[in-house]
Amino acid sequence: MKQPAHEHEFEAAPGLPEALPRDEKMLWQGAPQWHALAHSAMHVRGLSVYFALMLVWRVATVLADGGSALDVLTSVAVFLPLALLALGILLLLAWLASRNTVYTITDKRVVMRIGIVLTVTFNLPLRMVESASLRRDSDGTGDIALVLAPPDRIAWLHLWPHVRPWHLRRPQPVLRAIADSERVAALLIDAIVALPADASMPSRPLVAGPRRAVDEKPGASPTGAGPLTA
Repeated sequence: MKQPAHEHEFEAAPGLPEALPRDEKMLWQGAPQWHALAHSAMHVRGLSVYFALMLVWRVATVLADGGSALDVLTSVAVFLPLALLALGILLLLAWLASRNTVYTITDKRVVMRIGIVLTVTFNLPLRMVESASLRRDSDGTGDIALVLAPPDRIAWLHLWPHVRPWHLRRPQPVLRAIADSERVAALLIDAIVALPADASMPSRPLVAGPRRAVDEKPGASPTGAGPLTA
């Protein structure tokens, strides 16, 4: 399994704020596929269809009003660059998000290192995961959504775009646009099932900032959105 290279000087291990303890085993590590992230999170495909329809409508309107070929070209010249700029920005965001994201699954937790400008690392002990669901796309990639057991909660905006859409009251962290998603989901479920009944939360920081790990007291909320306790 190919391991991501160090992207930040503060990382003790790729994608992790600290090296894993000896009694913790890494099961999988990966990142979103940027093209799939552009489709699923940035909705580039749907917007492309929308812009194409708008362009056709503008051309048809100009012709219906008796406009000349020059009028049609002028209308297209005004609209098309703006549409391409918007799509280009979304594609760039998807690429940056993919490049700066590392998902890690161990036999005790899920670690999400996310962020484009400000990098934040979320440590989610498997005991906090109430359930997980898989949504597969036609290109073979998929999203694995994690439902955190109440009252555990992370703010929706802190997770975007690594969050399930429309679940605002109870945000669900998502491992988005990952390849071989069925195998990864099976690894995660097996790890949750294999947890001992008396498993306790690992003594790792719940959230790490861009420069150093931020130590949190048990039960403290790193996001201000509620306690993160098992």
